[in-house]
Amino acid sequence: MKKLSLIFSLLFIFLSASNSFPQLNKKKLVESEKHHLQNYYKINKILYPGDSSINVTYYGLNLTLTYSPNYLKGIATINAKSTENGLTKFFLDLQDPLLVDSVLLNGSKIPFIHSLAKLNINLPRSYNYGEQFSLVIYYQGIPGSSGFGSFEFGSHNNQPAIWSLSEPYGASDWFPCKDTPADKADSSDVWVTCSNSLIAASNGTLQAVVDNGNGTHTFKWKNIYPIAQYLISIAISDYTVYTTYYHYAPSDSMPVVFYVYPEDFNNTKPYLDKVANMIAVFSNFYGPYPFLKEKYGEAEFGWSGGMEHQTITSLGGFDDDLEAHELAHQWYGDKITCADWQDIWLNEGFASFSEAVYFGATSGTDAYNLMMTSFMNNAKNAVGSVYVQNISNVNSIFDYNRSYAKGAVVLHMLKGIMGDSLFFQLMKTYASDPKVAYGAATTADFEADAEKVYGSSLSYFFNEWIYGENYPHYSVSWNNNFIGNNIYSVNLNLSQTTNTDPAFFTMPIQIQVKTSAGDTIVTIFNNRQNQLISFNVIGTPQYINFDPNNLILKDISIIDSVDLTKPQTFTLYQNYPNPFNPSTTINYSIPVNSKGFIQVKLIVYDELGNIVARLVDKAEPAGTYSVKFPPSNKHLASGVYYYQIIAGDYIQTKNMILLK
Repeated sequence: MKKLSLIFSLLFIFLSASNSFPQLNKKKLVESEKHHLQNYYKINKILYPGDSSINVTYYGLNLTLTYSPNYLKGIATINAKSTENGLTKFFLDLQDPLLVDSVLLNGSKIPFIHSLAKLNINLPRSYNYGEQFSLVIYYQGIPGSSGFGSFEFGSHNNQPAIWSLSEPYGASDWFPCKDTPADKADSSDVWVTCSNSLIAASNGTLQAVVDNGNGTHTFKWKNIYPIAQYLISIAISDYTVYTTYYHYAPSDSMPVVFYVYPEDFNNTKPYLDKVANMIAVFSNFYGPYPFLKEKYGEAEFGWSGGMEHQTITSLGGFDDDLEAHELAHQWYGDKITCADWQDIWLNEGFASFSEAVYFGATSGTDAYNLMMTSFMNNAKNAVGSVYVQNISNVNSIFDYNRSYAKGAVVLHMLKGIMGDSLFFQLMKTYASDPKVAYGAATTADFEADAEKVYGSSLSYFFNEWIYGENYPHYSVSWNNNFIGNNIYSVNLNLSQTTNTDPAFFTMPIQIQVKTSAGDTIVTIFNNRQNQLISFNVIGTPQYINFDPNNLILKDISIIDSVDLTKPQTFTLYQNYPNPFNPSTTINYSIPVNSKGFIQVKLIVYDELGNIVARLVDKAEPAGTYSVKFPPSNKHLASGVYYYQIIAGDYIQTKNMILLK
């Protein structure tokens, strides 16, 4: 989901006729998946928002909508299994504005109590672990609209526009469900009866449109993939329907279907025509589109933003970054759903990062870097850990600076550590991991895949960037020492200000050193709050660039390298050794100057003033230099010699003694 702004609109509808769903046989969860789910519920029971004693395997929604007054009549078929032995009662989440008429269990009416947003059901017998049962719930009313607008009655251009957006807690505003993203149904059906003037879009494939002969028709949508309750959706209006195709093989294609308000179609078509290529781009980076047997669709709705409903994204507008964001959710958010709202970054951080991936793939590296810089600027405003501490507040869950921007930057930094090749191998490995694919995941699941691909522990990274707070503030001072043979030792003093959690950040850091011989990039591993680091380079160091590729979310203060490493005055040093035999070394320093380079001459004379050698005659930048005397081809007699430097207005002469 990507929120641009909130628009609340009103439309009057009512519901009448009803249809019934066939009972479907559900695929069985393998034992390992069952135990994984049970363990997750057990560990997180306090935070778990639904009834952990059941596992929903199927949702079938048969909704009848008519216009003025707004009203909903629904029949919900819910298949479930017991997750414990001796189950005698359980509850489903359903908000109080909806009136429950009756509940059938395996075809027979049973008593129920609907109170405090829970539909409490007492079973006529006890059910043991793995036993399944089927409920049919008849209900009606005017749905609520919690969060971002879980069920809205709106309009556009004086035409009805009815839509849902259930994330995070809004599904129970319009149908009974187990309200947690961790428990995904194996499949779903959504049937929508509405006026013949309207078109209803939903998840999966359209099986039929039935004319009811009374001014209404029924759209029958079937989804065959596992789905979280909040990803089930409807979008209804007088749509213009436009279909393109994504060709994922020479002889195979998948429909890409758009439901657009008629007055907007001409302006949005250029954006719609890019979507098939977007699918190809993300398939290259993340693996095959997850729902190839169905479709990818986009339906315009009345919220200023987008929501990644499975196979049918709802959009309040059409542009490249919004469409890329919601499309990427089909892999990260829909195929793999965060198991709890604490880990929402697994949805939103991944989709935001994917915006940069798309622009990088289509417009080049600079476009990727520009978007990542924007994310970094927002991420610096994040308060608290990426792992959401307060999931009772919708705005806390969907805090842009933290869940979106910083989540995206976390992936960018991980890519910097792993390298592009391994990182995108990870993204495919995670997307296809049988433990989480078409299921639910936590940060620990993603971390495990990252360490498997990387071949080394990354716990330090996830601990500080997901569960920790803030970002590092670095201070760097540096100097260099001449070793010999044009080799210099670069010495860094790297420190971080004290943070809350962690106290300081552990990270590999690239350091670029510009030398007289060219550029050198070294990677250091900073694992202390105050750390001295030395490494050798070839050529006179001129300046350093800390994290030159902007791989780390940070603030950085570098003590000007000129102050530490560049001479501030001309200096001609005394030769050494002196006296000498057979040779000596002459050092001199050229200070920083506005021209960058200065013409330097270093000349040696004998006692009579004759030129013995021209050791230097060239333009040089600021730095300290060494030359040998005499050159190897010179055969000189013992005596006193003079060496003189001329550099601009600076002239200095010293003597030296050759003893044989």
